[in-house]
Amino acid sequence: MLITDFSYFYPINFFTKSSMLLQQIALTLLPGVGNVTGKKLIAYCGGVEAVFKQKREALEKIPGIGEKLINSILNHFVFRQAEKEIAFIEKNNITPLFYLDKNYPELLKNCDDGPILLYYKGTASLNVSRIISIVGTRKATDYGKMICEKLVKDLAEYNVLVISGLAYGIDTCAHRSALDNHLNTIAVLGHGLDRIYPHLNRNLATKIIDHGGLLSEFMSGTLPDRENFPQRNRIIAGMADATVVIEAAKSGGALITADMANSYNREVFTIPGRIGDTWSEGCNLLIRDNKAALIQSATDIAKMMGWEKKKQNVKQHLLFVNLTPDEKKIISLMRGNGEMGIDEITLQSRLNMSKVAAALLNLEFNGIVKALPGKIYKFIG
Repeated sequence: MLITDFSYFYPINFFTKSSMLLQQIALTLLPGVGNVTGKKLIAYCGGVEAVFKQKREALEKIPGIGEKLINSILNHFVFRQAEKEIAFIEKNNITPLFYLDKNYPELLKNCDDGPILLYYKGTASLNVSRIISIVGTRKATDYGKMICEKLVKDLAEYNVLVISGLAYGIDTCAHRSALDNHLNTIAVLGHGLDRIYPHLNRNLATKIIDHGGLLSEFMSGTLPDRENFPQRNRIIAGMADATVVIEAAKSGGALITADMANSYNREVFTIPGRIGDTWSEGCNLLIRDNKAALIQSATDIAKMMGWEKKKQNVKQHLLFVNLTPDEKKIISLMRGNGEMGIDEITLQSRLNMSKVAAALLNLEFNGIVKALPGKIYKFIG
């Protein structure tokens, strides 16, 4: 018998704000619901809580939602597993990040296949102004490690957040170098937060929690299976301003991450290597195919990202620009936030979208703001 009435299993006030997390987790547990379909359900129904309150007739009208998925939505069993996950979250001080939350990685929100829900254990903000992902082979050479260490050391001047995947080789080197240079670093995992893989990186992971964080879209109990890592890689690519590839074979996870970063319209950089070297083949191919810009130093990254400019006296700079009242209002907002999406600017300024768009365009022409991917604007003064 198909059960469609939740009141038999849950109290009458089940669908309240306090149950929001339970419903968010439950949505990710529905068989056949990926991140794209899940967001479609939320959009059509008007919220995650509304998904589970819909009648069969309403669900049948949603394009691409089949009978099997409808039965899963109307079924109550996913909530049992969601309750267990909440117990794990609470016991281990893990922060769940729903894709509509303010603290969810802003750049990742602009990726259609970005996770509906992330699990985070750490201290660092995931929405700082400069984020770099560093990836590469697990079999890094001494030369590759030296380049990685030097690159991260020099990036410390720009106070970047360093993201990688906690794997052996370049990933491990990037995390350790970030910690050595007092930079926050985020390790994106291909399994649940109830374990660390590889096991030898447990001590490193503990340090990362105190100076960055561990991030995963996978629930507790999820093993580090091979198919999880390409999914993990899209998060590494999607939440960064740019991805740097240091040593990579002609196929593998680093090149997958680079391709994903390109698909998200992010910058991709790579270190060139000698012809014939196995761990330089992937980097050289990226350059040859115009999928990555060649870099030799952190200065190259800063120049291409527009970070190399010395901080100016903003007030003095603005004296030479005739600003409209709308533009002044937007600058006032952005000066305190650094980076803002156009929707957020529109909301906080109480200007209509067309006025905001026109003002931002003029400010960009005058070098006061910089347009970033996903309709995000950065105040540079």
